[in-house]
Order: sequence, then structure tokens, then C-alpha cells
Amino acid sequence: MTRRRLPVTAVPIVAAPMAGGPTTVALCSAVAEAGGLPFLPCGYRTTQACADDIEALRQTGHPFGVNLFVPDTGVPDTGVPGGGVPGAAASRNADPDEAAFAAYRQQLLPEAEALGVVLEEKPRNDRDEWEQKVELLLQSPAPVVSLTFGLPDPAVIAALQEAGSAVLATVTTPSEAELAQEADVDGLIVQGSAAGGHSATFDPDRSLPDTPTVQLVHDVLKVSSLPVIAAGGVDGPQAVKSLSAAGAHSVAIGTLLLRTDEAGTSATHREALTAPQFTTTTMTRAFTGRPARALRNEFIDRHESAAPSAYPSIHHLTRPLRQAAAAAGDAQRLHLWAGTGYRHAPAAPAGEVIRWLSTGILAAGRPR
Repeated sequence: MTRRRLPVTAVPIVAAPMAGGPTTVALCSAVAEAGGLPFLPCGYRTTQACADDIEALRQTGHPFGVNLFVPDTGVPDTGVPGGGVPGAAASRNADPDEAAFAAYRQQLLPEAEALGVVLEEKPRNDRDEWEQKVELLLQSPAPVVSLTFGLPDPAVIAALQEAGSAVLATVTTPSEAELAQEADVDGLIVQGSAAGGHSATFDPDRSLPDTPTVQLVHDVLKVSSLPVIAAGGVDGPQAVKSLSAAGAHSVAIGTLLLRTDEAGTSATHREALTAPQFTTTTMTRAFTGRPARALRNEFIDRHESAAPSAYPSIHHLTRPLRQAAAAAGDAQRLHLWAGTGYRHAPAAPAGEVIRWLSTGILAAGRPR
């Protein structure tokens, strides 16, 4: 097949899709105006909300990407297509263990009582409107579509490409990169373990080694000829320079945008990124049942050892806790997603951050 090329942008910086609020249309627009390539998250949002934001970004005239969460993580089967979307029923089943869910819910009841919320009693394993979102992107194509948490049926990838989108797969190992190349994607987002938020690993049950992103880029490029966007642990211009030298087509940032003016990051989350009591990040399943890097807090300390690997049912279980914690300013019970470079996140307009990363390699200083 003839692969689609990634959009040409003025600077080799990509704004990662931060689901759950931090990434906004305003943030994407500011990144695009500064010459970067922004990605809009569709995870946890309705199809109509995604459609509205896609149309708003299209009006800017700048290239952008849209990110989808692939349901039922893992290497997909080659099942029968369904729901009007090619490959819609192709992913493996990932029903949660009801006993493990019930035990974890029981452990979280004191947290719910403290915050005054009610927890769901049964596990919910929804598909995040996957079929509808794919159909939206077939009818209203984005320049780029990125996939996280696995690979869908190759027919979905081919259909998105036929509609006009370059399709990227997010990978965390060379073997995942090989699977993605076999599925005929157009490029790879190579996510190192230092990245904030959810790991894109195809297998959420596996132990995640601490692999520097530079090393992972080298390892992936040994087995794949696809263009690579490097993500994870970016804390300034030197990291961008190092990843570019390792062979990355461009470099993705997320955590460095959390404190920008245009981000939708909650006040509690913003403050925690500079608060002295939060001294490290850690991988945890405690909030969503899937490994994600966050500032280590008391909720993680209390519950990480008991958290089952059961996404998205644990995500739905803890959602009211997290919402109440954010509203109450309770950073010790909030999912404070952050990569290892969180202390370098500037409180500044997003455009300044993009310019700092792209031209700051040669110019002194960074936004404060």
C-alpha cells in the first residue's frame, strides 16, 4: 500500500491528546498557531462533542489529529465486522472479574463516604462509543487519526485511510511496533515509560519496565521503517533535540502543557504539579484499572496493591470519587496524571511553550 504522509508543520512538536479535560479546542488552536500539530482526544467524550470540536479545529485551517481509544485492549482478533463500521466487533472480549471488582469497590467505600458519593455496584465495560466515533471520522475525516490501547481490525485502519486520514498507532515496545506495521498504519507514536497518564501498552496486565524514550525509539527503528513520533519524559529543548537525533520525526508533549493558559486542567491538578508534597511520579492502576503515570499521592498508597487490572470498569467505578476530589480541592484523592518532567511544566501561553521547545535549543531561557 501507499502510506499517507504526516502533515507538514512549522515545528516538530506534537501536542498529545490529554483526555478528561486538559486538552481543549483553545489549547489545540494555540499549538497549531505556534506551528505544532495538536491532537484532540475523543476518549471519555460523546461522539457529538467530538464532532463539534473537530469542526471547530477544522475552521482554523491548520492540520490536527484526533485520538481514539481502541476498546478491549490487546491484539485484536480478526473477527466479523459489525455495526456498520469495518471491524467494529473485532476486538477480543475483556469482561472484568466481578469478584475482583466487588472487592475493590468494598475497599473504596470509605473514600466514597469521605467525599459523599455513591459508587457503581456492577462493572461497566463500555466501548466509549467506538463504532460511532469511527463512523464520524469516516464521514468527517481528520488529517490524522491516532489509536491508543491496541489495534483495531485492519479494515478499520484501511477505511480511515481511504477516507483521507493518516493513521498512527501508539506503541510501547518493538513487538507492538511490528504488529502496527503489519496492520499497515502510516506511522507510530512511540511512548516511553516516563510519559504521563495512561500507558498505551497493548497488554495492561504486563509489568512495565522503565525504558528511556530515546532507547525505545532506537529499538523501534530497528524493526520498523515507519515515521516515529516520540513521547514520554520530555522536559525541555534538550529532550527534543535528543529524541530528534535518535531518529524521531517529531516529539510529543503532554505534561508540559498542563499548566498552560489554554489547558482545561483543574485547579487542584495545576497546583499539585508545583506543590512540595508531591515529589515523585509512579505507575498505578488504582484509578482506572489500567497502568498510568501520576503524581504519587495517598490514594495510590492506600489502594495500588489491591487495584485489579480491569479497564474501563475501574475507571467508571472511581470517576465520582475523582470528580468530587477535584471539586473539593483534595489532591490526595485525585488522579494527578503527570510525566516525569512535571516540574518543568511552565505556567504560560501554550504558544510560548511550543516556541521554547522548538527554538529554545539555540536560545537561552524558558517560559516561567
